[in-house]
Amino acid sequence: MKIPFSDLHGHASPTSSVSQEMCLARKMLHPLLILGLLVCTLTGAVDIQVPDDPVVALFHHDATLRCSFSPDANFSLQDLSLIWQLTDTKRLVHSFADGQDQLANQGSSYANRTALFYDQLLRGNVSLLLRRVQISDEGSFTCFIRVQDYNSAAVTLQVAAFYSKPSLNLEPNKNLKPGDLVTLTCHTFLGYPEATVIWQDGQGNNITENITTSQVANEEGLFDVQSILRVVLEPNSTYSCLVKNPVLRQETHASVTITGQHLMFPAVALWVTVGLAICLLVLLVALAYVCQKKIRQSCKEEKERAGIEEQEEGEGSKTALQPLKSMEIKEEIGEEID
Repeated sequence: MKIPFSDLHGHASPTSSVSQEMCLARKMLHPLLILGLLVCTLTGAVDIQVPDDPVVALFHHDATLRCSFSPDANFSLQDLSLIWQLTDTKRLVHSFADGQDQLANQGSSYANRTALFYDQLLRGNVSLLLRRVQISDEGSFTCFIRVQDYNSAAVTLQVAAFYSKPSLNLEPNKNLKPGDLVTLTCHTFLGYPEATVIWQDGQGNNITENITTSQVANEEGLFDVQSILRVVLEPNSTYSCLVKNPVLRQETHASVTITGQHLMFPAVALWVTVGLAICLLVLLVALAYVCQKKIRQSCKEEKERAGIEEQEEGEGSKTALQPLKSMEIKEEIGEEID
């Protein structure tokens, strides 16, 4: 092969110039071709509508994962291929093709729990009915649709369950006195997802100190919630336990009021008080007896003193009469002698 001398010195020959222009044209055409194919693909793809927000389903209730498209006028179910699968694991949830369900490879946990709205398929409603929702169903589901072209969209399922009304327990619940450290236990169960537990006083202020909250899931995934509050006991105090379900916007609460009537004396103090009361009663009885005895003795002495005085007055009168009588006798005797 001969190379022109001019090419060796950097001057392009007519043949090499044409080749460079073709290469440049190809470089410019390649991204345009890709962009054109992408636009065509997007233009021909099936337009799918799914909800933007998560679908909230109650535990053990049925849920509908909505997915739809706008079919052509000549659309036939024989042209439809539909697949519902888990977005993360790609496990098959439900499949429809050739005008009927194709469930041979369906995940065992979804057997007899899924169905389509068959009377609405021709209108483009390919939503999935999921029966008896479990906690394990929570997550993202992808809806694949193929008619002539295909497209897919994801639907998020959020499972929820209402919490039971809380119960409050006070320990210790007897022999209480102001200043004692008591434990209040708030218990609620069978809810999902995890609850928010708030303790409040009688004025509605949040109590955040000395609180311990535990949330344990059972075999079905539902939570058993226990929250413990430790406070120094004061008379006429109210404590409330507020349980919130963030998904269902549920708020349920329980409260207890401790008044002065609920506060009791300890056993030792009670016996001491009873003993003092008995001693005081005995002392009062003894004092009353002594006073009564003294009063009786004083009255007796007064009577005796009065009797002595009367006797003395009587004897004095008698002694005074005796000289008079003797004088009268003497006078009478003197008269007789004369």
